[in-house]
Amino acid sequence: MSTPNNKNVRKNNQPKGQDPKTPKFNTTWIYVLILVGLMISMFYGNSGQRVDGLKRESSYAEFKDYVSKGMASRIDINAGEKTLNMYVKPEHFVDVFKQNAQQLGEHPFLEVEYGSTERVEEFLEQQHTEGHFNGKYSYISSKDSLLMQILINALPLIIIIGIWVLILRMMGRFGSGGGIFNVGKSKAKMYDKGNETGVTFKDVAGQVGAKQEVQEIVEFLKNPKRYTDLGGKIPKGALLVGPPGTGKTLLAKAVAGEAGVPFFSMSGSDFVEMFVGVGASRVRDLFNQAKAKSPSIIFIDEIDAVGRARSKNPAMGGNDERENTLNALLTEMDGFGTNSGVIILAATNRVDMLDSALLRAGRFDREIHVDLPDLNERKAIFEVHLRPIKIDETVDIELLARQTPGFSGADIANVCNEAALIAARHNGKSVGKQDFLDAVDRIIGGLEKKTKVMTDHEKRSIALHEAGHATISWFCRYANPLIKVSIVPRGRALGAAWYLPEERQITTKEEMLDEMCSLLGGRAAEEICIGQVSTGAINDLERATKSAYSMIAYAGMSDTLPNISYYNQQDYQFQRPYSDTTAKIIDEEVLKMINEQYQRAKQILMEHREGHQALAEMLIRSEVIFAEDVEKIFGKRPWISRSQEILDDEKRYELEHTNSTTDTEEEPTDNNNGEPTTIE
Repeated sequence: MSTPNNKNVRKNNQPKGQDPKTPKFNTTWIYVLILVGLMISMFYGNSGQRVDGLKRESSYAEFKDYVSKGMASRIDINAGEKTLNMYVKPEHFVDVFKQNAQQLGEHPFLEVEYGSTERVEEFLEQQHTEGHFNGKYSYISSKDSLLMQILINALPLIIIIGIWVLILRMMGRFGSGGGIFNVGKSKAKMYDKGNETGVTFKDVAGQVGAKQEVQEIVEFLKNPKRYTDLGGKIPKGALLVGPPGTGKTLLAKAVAGEAGVPFFSMSGSDFVEMFVGVGASRVRDLFNQAKAKSPSIIFIDEIDAVGRARSKNPAMGGNDERENTLNALLTEMDGFGTNSGVIILAATNRVDMLDSALLRAGRFDREIHVDLPDLNERKAIFEVHLRPIKIDETVDIELLARQTPGFSGADIANVCNEAALIAARHNGKSVGKQDFLDAVDRIIGGLEKKTKVMTDHEKRSIALHEAGHATISWFCRYANPLIKVSIVPRGRALGAAWYLPEERQITTKEEMLDEMCSLLGGRAAEEICIGQVSTGAINDLERATKSAYSMIAYAGMSDTLPNISYYNQQDYQFQRPYSDTTAKIIDEEVLKMINEQYQRAKQILMEHREGHQALAEMLIRSEVIFAEDVEKIFGKRPWISRSQEILDDEKRYELEHTNSTTDTEEEPTDNNNGEPTTIE
């Protein structure tokens, strides 16, 4: 039977998971070594200036005698303390000190106290003239002159060392572990347990398609045999693409909360660093950590910060460090090595800026679009954000969802929070319907400025302008249904009209022309009723011009240039995809289209001039009017959209199921003149 080695016995007796104790490196040792070296260099490097000989005190009479006999080699005068040091020539060491040279040192001297500096100078000049003293005499400061000299000589070194220590601390702060040796380490935050984020798929409302795709990744990690038995492979990566605020990061948090595997989260900007090679080093360290804990998930938020398309010409502003980081990321995602069990999730709202090599299959197999929510998804998002808010029975979630077309999930969360703040501002016990409507108006148009001073002429001009928008939209078939018109200043706007746009998947030319005609209704009303035009239509003209250019240059809706699109989404294209002649035709077509719709708007206003004037007068009196007021003047709208039918059915239902007291409290005109709409 063999005897085990003592070293092996000691290793086996150690607790499991613990390594032998070894001294840990600390950056403090670097500072200590620097200080020791500095002290050595100061005290031993300047040895020529140190006092390394015997010192003996003497009287002034002896000093004069020694000098007159030619025994002095050099004299240092300290005028502050009235003392001087006389250094003796080597051949007179024994005569002056009565000792041999081995006992005296290299530079023995006499320390002498004197009375007057002028007398000493006169004496030395006389001895120099007579030839008794051929050395030099100089002035020195007080006894602390050595310390001052050391400090002055060491000041540049101290400054250099201070700057170096500052750089070390900055590098330690940027690194994950706090030190120069950790600057290349990954700064990714790891979630070992699924519930650390506190977000699950139940907290993600809407986005059914996107949620289904990321759920499938989670299911593969939980039960891979279900897919591998059929020969399937897990996707290597998924890219979440969509506008800001649509919930891309929230989906990633839900994946971290549901997956039950290590989840590494970091931003694309965390790879970017001022030091060369740090970004690539952090990429490699991140994937090494993920491989060690596979199966695992890596989430890179705002990947466009590091994955932007590489320049084909480095001389045209290419960033070598960023490109090296991107190359390292491409190699780790799908290079010569293997990353089995590591899934990469990334999010961006600028997918057109990403490098094509990053988007190919094998790196990001799936491109998951997280778009703005539709009507049903907005309703589900409202239900999620209304959970912690105390609401009353007047709140209609479906109406709120229809009132917020084009809102993202972040916008809806902002609406709910703003409504709660408005209710609290008015000392409400709960958040009501009007609070939410005011919150929507606040976010879309800005804060009401009822105290803004306007002349009667300006107020009438704004009322005619907004009444022109309302009139044109009422008689254009495909214009968005009107909700209300206001001449109360909000934000930078002096007036505004609220519409309930239909959510269309495709838009026809007739629909776009009707919307353009409605935009030009304000300027047309000013010209017809006042005879002058103002700067109040700048925003309307800008939107109409952009719409016309998109119709002609992109959508091919021009009579002269039909079925041609000059859309180009290449960011590094320095030339237009059409000639100057074509550009002139496009400009002419845009001008023609806008002028046609402007004349059309003027014609509609001339046909309904009396109603337009009555609408403007009502606006001047009440400042806010609703669709019901417009209907009283013009009658029922000739063309009723699907959204308007839903609104009419809802109002009919409210009239049938509410009492007269509730109807009075919810009268729009009363509420707009009362406290709830005054947000100051």
